[in-house]
Order: sequence, then structure tokens, then C-alpha cells
Amino acid sequence: MQQLEGRGGVRRMPQPAASEVDRGPETVARPEAVAAPRRATRLFVIDGLRLVAALLVAAHHYIGTARVDAPGNTVWGRPTGEIFPHLVPVAAYGWIGVEFFFVISGFVICMSSWGRRPREFFVSRVIRLYPAYWFAVLLTTVVLSAAPAVFHALKPTQVILNLSMLQQGVGAPHVDGVYWTLWSELRFYLIFLIVVATGLTYRKVVVFCCVWGAVSAFAAKSGVPLLITLADPDSAWFFIAGLALYLMHRFGSDLLLWGILGLSWVMSQHELLSRVRFERVSTWTGSLVLYTAFLFVMACISLGLTDRIRWKWLTTAGSLTYPFYLVHYAVGVTAIHYLHSRVDARLLLVGLFVGGLALSWSIHRFVERPLAGFLKRGLSRAFSRWAP
Repeated sequence: MQQLEGRGGVRRMPQPAASEVDRGPETVARPEAVAAPRRATRLFVIDGLRLVAALLVAAHHYIGTARVDAPGNTVWGRPTGEIFPHLVPVAAYGWIGVEFFFVISGFVICMSSWGRRPREFFVSRVIRLYPAYWFAVLLTTVVLSAAPAVFHALKPTQVILNLSMLQQGVGAPHVDGVYWTLWSELRFYLIFLIVVATGLTYRKVVVFCCVWGAVSAFAAKSGVPLLITLADPDSAWFFIAGLALYLMHRFGSDLLLWGILGLSWVMSQHELLSRVRFERVSTWTGSLVLYTAFLFVMACISLGLTDRIRWKWLTTAGSLTYPFYLVHYAVGVTAIHYLHSRVDARLLLVGLFVGGLALSWSIHRFVERPLAGFLKRGLSRAFSRWAP
């Protein structure tokens, strides 16, 4: 599920002049060679989309998943369809917020990596991912240790392993089930770092999209575990869509980029169908409509059609997304279990969202920002020793 760079919102980068792009016979009629540079503006809408995606996922976990209404489940005491008859049909599709995150991550990671050295890319990912994550792991462990009715806290050795964010790679359980998305994010960062190390250009990112897409399409049939792990066929096409959208944003659209985006849309249907079958509460048609509408909005952002939206509060909303996503599930469902018989259901649901966002702001303000500064200074000093 990844993440917005910086505290001032995502910025639209000015397009490079013709002299700044990689040259060669294929550059004839390339859009980046002829398009005029644009004045930098912040992409506030992406901040808002990230928060919407997080709220969709939370709504799904609280009231829209079949596991909430499973026989014998006492999270709400009775089926959520009886309590929230008008909300459940919408929340049933909330799982698609994860796929939205992956597309946005491809867009933002490509943007934030442009012109950076590998060490700068590495530092930016560490300070963005780990401070809030460490806090979430510890907070969730404390809550589940004190109130183990719905979920049980892991063993101390497993909790410590979770602090690395690499637990899924060695087959260890997650402290909170939503952390599975971070494993996909980490694999994307790892393989994209190879391109960053060579210096990002239009050509290299396009080639990366094509090669990664081809490998992911054939990896599942290869029977090679390492290839399947790196290719990440379940999520690759969502990240590729984000990369193509960012190239449109930076260089302008062309038929090749629309082709990559279209192919990613086609190939993503397999994963959407798999998620529909796993969740058992939604339809493929509905997920197809929602995902297509989301890509349409992202395309509008990439082409500059939303640049006039500059609501400052969206920047704050974007900064709350990652902490909210990390803490909403296990802690929130546990709260529902203990409070549903004491508090009105609608009031409790609103309280979970409002309280979760307030907690997320506190995490961002008092955990992320101080620790990010500390880690950035320390890692920058460490990498300075690499200089000859």
C-alpha cells in the first residue's frame, strides 16, 4: 500500500526539455521531446484518493466482509446486513482499496525516485515506512495481549520478527492481517531500485513495465518460487498501471503508455476475480466498474485535469492514510467486539473512523515526524562514508 512523499503533498514535476531526455532514433515524435514544461503544482487529489482507499478498506473490515457475518462470529452480535442495510452493499467492495493503493504507489514511487540516487531512494522508503509501522506493531500487540477475544497476540519472537516487515518472506504470521500488502510493496521497491540505480528515463521505465509484466504473466507457471516471489503476479499489474500513469503525467500521453495502461487493466481482471471469490461478498462486475472508474480518475490527474483542486486539507488527509491503515483492523475489530452491546452500532462505527483518524494524526505528528528526522540524519551520515 504505498506512500506519499514529503509533508507538503505530491508535486507535479515540470516536464523536461528535449535535451533532458534519452535520445536515439526512437525519440522522433516522442511527447517528452516536444511538450512544453509545466509549472509545478501539488497533486492534492492523490492525497484524497489515498484516504478514500483507506476508508474503503476499513469499512470492508468493519462491516463488509463475509467473515464478520460468519456463523458464531460475535464481533457485532448479529449480521451487519441487519444493522447497516444501506452501508453493507458499498462496504462489500471496500477490499478494492488495496488495489487502489498499489496503483497510487506505482505513480508516487516513480515520481519520488526521479533524479534520485539509490541511497536517497532507500532512505526515503525507510523513513516513510518504518516509524509508523513499528508503533503499529507494538500498539496492536499490546491491545491483543490485553483483549484477546477476537485475535490473539503473537509470540514475542514473532512480534520481534514483524518489526523487520519481512515476516511473510520467512513464513511467519503477521501481527495484523493487513500487513500482507506491505510485502507486495517491499518487493516492488526492491526490483524498481534496479532501475533507479541506472537513472530513471522514459525509455527505462517503459522497458521495466514491459519486462516485469511479461515475467509476472509467466512466473506462476514456471514453478520457480524465487521468480514468483520477485515477479509478484498478484499485484504487479497494479503497480505497472501507476508507473504508466506517472509517465503520462511527466511526459504527456502517447499510444504506448495507453497500451501499457490498457494491458494492465486487462491483466488485473484475473486478480480482481480472485479477490471477489475470496471475499465472497461482491461481484466481478461491480469491482470492474469501480476499478475502471478509479483508473479514469487517475488518468485525469495524470493529464492535469484536476490541477485546480488545491484544497490544503487534502495534504493532511494524505498524511493520515498510512498510520490509519496500519492500526484500523485488529484494534478496530477488537473494539467492536467489546463495545457493540454497550454503544449504539452507528455511533460506534462513526467513533471508530473518527477515533482512528485522530490516532493516526497523533502517530504522524509524534511518532513519524520525529523518528523520520532521526533516521534520515543517521542514515545520511552512514551513507556519507561510502563517498571516496
